[in-house]
Amino acid sequence: MKEKVVLAYSGGLDTSIIIPWLKQNYNFNIIAVCVDVGQGEEMEQVKLKAIKSGAEKVYVEDVKEEFVTDYVYKALKAGAIYEYKYLLGTSLARPLIAKKLVDIAHKEGAKYICHGCTGKGNDQVRFEVGIAAIDPSIKVIAPWRIWDIKSREEAIDYANLMNIEVAVTKEKIYSRDKNLLHVSHEGGDLENPKNEHNPDILYMMTIPLEKAKNEPTYVEIYFEKGIPNMLNGNKLSPVEMLETLNKIGGENGIGVIDLLENRLVGMKSRGVYETPGGTILFQALRELEYLTLDRDTLHYKQGISQKYAQLVYDGLWFGKLREALDSFIDTVHETVTGSVKLKLYKGNIMIAGMDSPFALYDEDISSFGESDLYNHKDAQGFINLFSLPFKIKGLKNQRIKEGVKI
Repeated sequence: MKEKVVLAYSGGLDTSIIIPWLKQNYNFNIIAVCVDVGQGEEMEQVKLKAIKSGAEKVYVEDVKEEFVTDYVYKALKAGAIYEYKYLLGTSLARPLIAKKLVDIAHKEGAKYICHGCTGKGNDQVRFEVGIAAIDPSIKVIAPWRIWDIKSREEAIDYANLMNIEVAVTKEKIYSRDKNLLHVSHEGGDLENPKNEHNPDILYMMTIPLEKAKNEPTYVEIYFEKGIPNMLNGNKLSPVEMLETLNKIGGENGIGVIDLLENRLVGMKSRGVYETPGGTILFQALRELEYLTLDRDTLHYKQGISQKYAQLVYDGLWFGKLREALDSFIDTVHETVTGSVKLKLYKGNIMIAGMDSPFALYDEDISSFGESDLYNHKDAQGFINLFSLPFKIKGLKNQRIKEGVKI
């Protein structure tokens, strides 16, 4: 009986050529798994393509709701942004895809999982760490690390040789990853940082700034314990929330970044990321945190956000530290409830009002007028105590300059 291999299949260039390559080099039954995290592809067509390419069986797993609820919203609450820019759209989808691959491998009795990640990228680490965390007995096959194909151009030639239809051409050779949170673009002319990226060729979710709407759009988002559940007064599911904000944000040119990032594997790479809806949510929740969190908690969470982003980027989703940080973040967000109104205009997001029953801002105290809880004269004693270490240091330095022995 033939061994079975579960292939993470998207229908893109890399995974399309892997099926005939596996048939040429291994005596396997190939089970293709399409994990739908919101790619926007017609999954029935992807399924037919996998069968036509030589897969014995195809699974299509719709995990969009799970992706947003259990991955995107956790990162949102954590404020996880890698290197000040990247909202981790690809990174967040990988552990969920790895989990589904293992589930189907168990169901099918497969001992092997195959993926199409390159040997230079982060995704190979994310997939394989995720697989190992769930079932370390499963063996991984990574064709890009062992086959003779050395470039995307050669991959296109191989696809043509095997009569595999692919959308990528040598003229438009970008490597893209799309899900409900974002779409990423890498490769081609982006590999030279001297080149300005071309929005008209590149963008898939976002209108270029020059073509964005000429009038502002207002959105009001209601959060409950850090989770968005109402938009402009309408209750929406997690998938509906992100889909709607992607459309609104895209029309206003929101959420495009051009990032020269530090990859986990040691090199720098350039990516252009479109994250319209996610950018709106991250900004709105940050504004609500300013309103509802005390200074020490807010500042401490900023460090947690950076660590959380690195864990996600590095593929360590299934680690104990990420789970422990989630517990801290959930506690922090017990009072992060309320509404945030934003004004969107040609790539900009501006706060246009917010309200919360847990607001720590008090207009009576913060205004320049009198307040029962704050006496201006009290500030003098506070400053005397707060500045005492500096006064002591200043006196010591002064005596040293005067030649006085201490």
